[in-house]
Amino acid sequence: MKRREFLVLTQSAALGLLASSAMADTRTSGRFKAVAFDAFPILDPRPVFETVEKLFPGKGAALSNVWKARQFEYMWLRSLEGQYADFETVTADALVFAAKATGVELTTDAKTTLPNAYFNLKAFPDVAPALARMKELGLTICFLSNATERILRSGLKNSGLTTMFDAVISTDTVKAYKPEPRAYQLGVDVLKLRKDQILFVAFAGWDAAGAKAFGYPTYWLNRLGSPAEELGPGADATGRTMGDLVRFIESSR
Repeated sequence: MKRREFLVLTQSAALGLLASSAMADTRTSGRFKAVAFDAFPILDPRPVFETVEKLFPGKGAALSNVWKARQFEYMWLRSLEGQYADFETVTADALVFAAKATGVELTTDAKTTLPNAYFNLKAFPDVAPALARMKELGLTICFLSNATERILRSGLKNSGLTTMFDAVISTDTVKAYKPEPRAYQLGVDVLKLRKDQILFVAFAGWDAAGAKAFGYPTYWLNRLGSPAEELGPGADATGRTMGDLVRFIESSR
């Protein structure tokens, strides 16, 4: 074989190896290494409030609205006061207040049944196929939620999704609630990744704003079609379904 022919063949082989390597990198690498979900892009909370209406016909909507608002207010107020209580506790306390505020007489059974409804949550129908696609893309999947670990794991078990999640991170671990930076920092600490490698998926606009301010690339899965919060920079992208989220992730690779 002539020297010129040998060099041509060698260069062609090298280029082929480089091309193969580049293709492999495309399949296994991307902008994001992990996706961290708030609880409610995954778990459907609506049955909790449907139960309220069943127990208190005609008063369920008013009671639910006050209950939900007070839940978050109590989380944040307790954090500011240095009087932390976990999600299960503030949920029960907020229910008692909401009943008083709306003139609903809570029975002993209702005081137990309604907060415990959070242990019966199941995933939205579009969740399982979307998570399967994320796994195909090699992404680490986790919760990063204010809910307790017990609630989160119950939801995964109820939905048959336990094996889909690589980690279940509750902010209860650090006795703080999002949007406090300590709560978001848990994702970095547990996953051992940089902020820019973790896509945070929020259910609420305030959580999307908080995660973005912390430094996460952020996706707002706005299932309710809510208006954006006036809290500074918003999410990097927004969608209504898990399919929308998957398309965003694929376009970012």
